[in-house]
Amino acid sequence: MHDERRRIEERVARVLIERVQPAIHSLTLPLTVDSWEAPGEPVPFAEAASQSYEPFAMGTPWGPPWGTTWFRVRGVVPAPWAGRRVEALFDLGFTGDQPGNQAEALVHTVDGTPLKAVNPQNQYVPVARTAAGGERIDFLLEAASNPDILAHGFRPTPLGDRATAGSNPLYTFARADLAVLDEEVWHLSLDLQVLRELMVELGEHEPRRHEIMYALDRALDLLDLDDVSGSAAAVRESLRPVLTRRAHASAHTLSAVGHAHIDSAWLWPLRETRRKTSRTFSNVTALADEYGELVFACSQAQQYEWVRAHYPKVWERIKKAVADGRWAPVGGMWVESDGNLPGGEAVARQFVHGKRFFLEHFGVETKGVWLPDSFGYNAAYPQLAKLAGNEWFLTQKLSWNQTNKLPHHTFWWEGIDGTRIFTHFPPVDTYNVEFSGREMAHAVRNYQDKGRGTRSLAPFGHGDGGGGPTREMMERARRLADLEGSAKVRIEHPDTFFDAARAEYADAPVWSGELYLELHRATYTSQARTKQGNRRSEHLLREAELWATAAALRAPDPSHPYDYPYDELDRLWKTVLLHQFHDILPGTSIAWVHQEAEAEYARVAAELAALIGRALAALGAGGPRVFNTSPYARAEVVRPADGPPVWSEVPANGSAPLGTGTPPAPVTADGGVLDNGLVRVAFADDGTLASVRDLVADREVLAAPGNLLRLHTDLPNHWDAWDIDKHYRHRFTELPAAGTVTVVASGPLLGAVRVERTFGTGSRIVQTVTVRAGSPRIDFETDIDWHESEKILKAAFPVDIHADRSTAEIQFGHVHRPTHTNTSWEAARFEVYGHRWVRIAEAGYGVAIVNDATYGHDVSRTTRADGGSTTTVRLSLVRAPRVPDPGADQGRHRFTYSLLPGASVADAVAEGYALNLPLRVAAAGGSEPVVSSDEPAVTVEAVKLADDRSGDVVVRLYESRGGRAKATLRTGFPLAGAVVTDLLERPLAAEGVTVTDGGVALELRPFQILTLRLTRG
Repeated sequence: MHDERRRIEERVARVLIERVQPAIHSLTLPLTVDSWEAPGEPVPFAEAASQSYEPFAMGTPWGPPWGTTWFRVRGVVPAPWAGRRVEALFDLGFTGDQPGNQAEALVHTVDGTPLKAVNPQNQYVPVARTAAGGERIDFLLEAASNPDILAHGFRPTPLGDRATAGSNPLYTFARADLAVLDEEVWHLSLDLQVLRELMVELGEHEPRRHEIMYALDRALDLLDLDDVSGSAAAVRESLRPVLTRRAHASAHTLSAVGHAHIDSAWLWPLRETRRKTSRTFSNVTALADEYGELVFACSQAQQYEWVRAHYPKVWERIKKAVADGRWAPVGGMWVESDGNLPGGEAVARQFVHGKRFFLEHFGVETKGVWLPDSFGYNAAYPQLAKLAGNEWFLTQKLSWNQTNKLPHHTFWWEGIDGTRIFTHFPPVDTYNVEFSGREMAHAVRNYQDKGRGTRSLAPFGHGDGGGGPTREMMERARRLADLEGSAKVRIEHPDTFFDAARAEYADAPVWSGELYLELHRATYTSQARTKQGNRRSEHLLREAELWATAAALRAPDPSHPYDYPYDELDRLWKTVLLHQFHDILPGTSIAWVHQEAEAEYARVAAELAALIGRALAALGAGGPRVFNTSPYARAEVVRPADGPPVWSEVPANGSAPLGTGTPPAPVTADGGVLDNGLVRVAFADDGTLASVRDLVADREVLAAPGNLLRLHTDLPNHWDAWDIDKHYRHRFTELPAAGTVTVVASGPLLGAVRVERTFGTGSRIVQTVTVRAGSPRIDFETDIDWHESEKILKAAFPVDIHADRSTAEIQFGHVHRPTHTNTSWEAARFEVYGHRWVRIAEAGYGVAIVNDATYGHDVSRTTRADGGSTTTVRLSLVRAPRVPDPGADQGRHRFTYSLLPGASVADAVAEGYALNLPLRVAAAGGSEPVVSSDEPAVTVEAVKLADDRSGDVVVRLYESRGGRAKATLRTGFPLAGAVVTDLLERPLAAEGVTVTDGGVALELRPFQILTLRLTRG
């Protein structure tokens, strides 16, 4: 037989594109359009509807960057169209076919009811399923002229900042028509697409491929190219046999669930996401009315809350869709947060606020974690997810790995404490499935667990900027439900998929530890002020909750009881959780987003400072006292705002009079050498550390100059704000000192040296290196005025230690990472993250680097000429990417990092808390600690009043050293009872604790998280 594949395949493609698809809407009629451009920010419907509108002609440019133009559209259905399916079609001047990253609009009726949205992939609005003729159309379109930030690829653009975006119109309105949808032609178009795409994915040796090919060729012989509408039915009938051939019994099953990934901010600001949710959710609820089989999975309680507050009619439609089983709340988090950088308590609150929202508003207990797009996942997730009542975990992001492919798609993920959660990576490798033939084939070919599992998940719908499922996707799914040569598509709830997957593959393999994404490693460092704002907010929230609890328990004046600030704390937590979204906290959004984030963090800090001040004042009057929010007792130098440094000793989670305790040996600063009897620090002429001597261990800490600042060229291959590629190491400049090294404090309680440097294109760094009495910790208080471009600044500490692994703090514990690169898995971890500390050690001795703002770092080991080993820790301090924010990180940065010689894990944990929770001096009354643990390994992470306002005290604690621990938790108030709860403060029936006269007896396994609800006596 002659090979006619090329002729037939090209014939099908051309006829489909040039004849069939143009005939889908063959009858059209222009609508009358008037417009009004809203000045400044968006306005409510009522305000827009009351404006005076001017005539608007097709082909007219409209829409400045980030503007809103309202279009009033009117028309009448012609009488001859009676009995036909009539739609309004809108092309706002779309650039390309990607929805969400450009112009889009929400269509309202004249009474303000949202109908649905229009975008490049969804340009129609229903008018009449069966027209009578004479129907009047009167719509108001709220059209957003959002710029396409990536129109020219990942290149710098001024469009992401209102100050530089300009005011020239971005779009040209191309179409506003009434049209008849020719349903037979539309269905023919879908038949041809599905069969053609299936055909080209089948192997050339497959009989099914040739069967489809010749069936298509014969069918097109029946198509009258001059009368597509009149001949479409015959063509469809001829294709029926190949479209109804049943799938093989062993065919892979794709459990499909509708989805619309809506980044809460990214290439658009938060205010635009509020509108995006209304557009997408309007489309989905309209689609659910038309396709009863649709199940739409939607996460991020924050987005629901925006719709509830601003679009009540859409909210009511969502509630109905949930009740009807067409809409599935999933994820149980406030937002789809970054998976690495939020603190442990913040991750817990993501679950608390997310799950509680779905319970309160829908009566739905979500069962799974839905994080398809975050940039790696910390190893505390399995335990936290289970403690929030979750049974499964889903992501697909690790399919983006640069180097190594994970060996499983379905597996048990084991966290640092041993908790396991059933996990799935959709092998289709996208959360924006369209049911193309390529996607279907890829899902089957790529599936790693063949022979053990038979199914995978496929989230379908346009996403990133929203959009969601379309009617074309629903029709494709119907054709692919049971089609020979293809995987079988079954639309169902993700819970149903996970139940079936777990039932058939209960003994799935185990992946232990973090899910490290071998890409987007710069997200640990980009937009440093955003990251610092998050870190500071998390710790201020801890302070506010602790002292508010203390005040509620002990306010001394019964006639003026202290009111615990439930509402304020709830609101502030939600603000912080929102900004942990996986394109805000990682630093990968446009300038507008990060400018707003920095302003929000400043507002949060001011409000929390006021709450803390109010709580401390409620403890009564008193002399100056030192308040310690850390879970560890502190004996250290305190620097009051209005006086000289003072030595103070303060209990964990408690307070003491300023100046308590006996000061240790004084600090000296002779010749610029800082010495406090524990460490001796000497400086080189260039401002680096020439020597750090651990006087207790009697050993030199450094193998080479320490605090070596290197400015590296930093131009990744693709995504500037996201990536740091290994070749950055090959080119760098070491920063010299600009002038002399100056002693600025010389004891007795602290000694300090200031080092000033200028470098690059007008940048300046001032560091004050401080040694305090009684502490081996060496602080580097850093003030940078940063004006570099496409650079990264690193601070290196080459330590005389043979460390085979580094240890970095993560949420509620720590992870170990090899310092060698024996395999490609280790080599790919050339940049990693940690929270408040990273530690390297050999038997008997360790050194930690502590910080109050940074996350990214790298650790490497080399062998010196003398045979000794040098293990180098290098902190990533600040970057200067240009996409998507050309001005990212420019300007002032202030933070502190510290070198801690002789550090055990316990020391690193304690100093990590100490640096991030400075002792606070206030004129207030004394208070016993609300709670205290007699075992340092049992670390108190949060103290608060119960969210149900019962007055119970909730304490969250964890084992922080990686071993088993027994402890007694003592309370500073009469204790009547204690129960173990989940994260949502609901009792766990299987967990019990013993209450004794001394407190609550506890026994924890390594890294176990425990939430206690304490009833007051």
